[in-house]
Amino acid sequence: MSARSVSIVIVAAALALLGTLTSLFSVNERDFAIRTEFGAIVATGYRPGLHWKLPWDQVVKLDRRTLMQSNPMQAFITKDNRSLIIDSYIEWRIANPTVYYETTGGSEKSAGERISDIVTDGMKSDVAQRTLEQVVTADRAAVTDETLASASRAVSALGIQLVDVRVQSIELPDEVADRVYEDMKEDFAKTANRLRAEGESAATAIRATADRNHTEIISNAQRAALEIKGAADAEAADTYARAYSADPEFYAFYRSLQAYERALGKSNGVLVLSPDSEFFRYLRNPARASH
Repeated sequence: MSARSVSIVIVAAALALLGTLTSLFSVNERDFAIRTEFGAIVATGYRPGLHWKLPWDQVVKLDRRTLMQSNPMQAFITKDNRSLIIDSYIEWRIANPTVYYETTGGSEKSAGERISDIVTDGMKSDVAQRTLEQVVTADRAAVTDETLASASRAVSALGIQLVDVRVQSIELPDEVADRVYEDMKEDFAKTANRLRAEGESAATAIRATADRNHTEIISNAQRAALEIKGAADAEAADTYARAYSADPEFYAFYRSLQAYERALGKSNGVLVLSPDSEFFRYLRNPARASH
């Protein structure tokens, strides 16, 4: 073989190798791949691995992961004409690689700028429907949720899925911060006074109810005690009456002994009676007690 033939073989082999190398491309699991021919899309949906293409075709790779970007701090006007400066962030990912490539040219920077504009416009609209207090406190999540819902519909036309929109910080311009804080302090003071008044009213009602219940309980207890005492006295009187009627003479003797104890049992007492008084009948004749 001549030197010229060898050179031709080497050149042909080199061209074949070059053609093979320029006709192969790889796709990993983190990317979408789009094959274009002179700028027009000819194939998409490649799985991870090695794939063939024509040497003059171009392969554009797009990140299929969820991407996060900070939304620059923007000034917003609330329903009560208060100025706010909101710092937020956005999470998004490519949902339709073909539409995404056609609308953004496959540029992540261009896509991010368009998403940022859409989200900012939606947030401005949502903030404008709320007062400063609603945005700063209870309704902050509602603002971001509504912004996410409205912006998601808009970015879907770019082949993009909006994953999340979150507010990182809310700041007040210096010229309105003091006024806002004073207004919030007044609102909190009004709320505190109202709650105290309601608490005092409830406490008064509870005390009145407790006093009434106390009076009723004492009254019912005293009435029950009198009823029990009356019944006991009646039962005692009946017991005494039955006992006395069983032996009247013994009862008379027993009562006389009690009278002697009360009248004669005191060292400094003076009693003036006639000796034949009925009072001394059992002292004169103790045997009478047995009759």
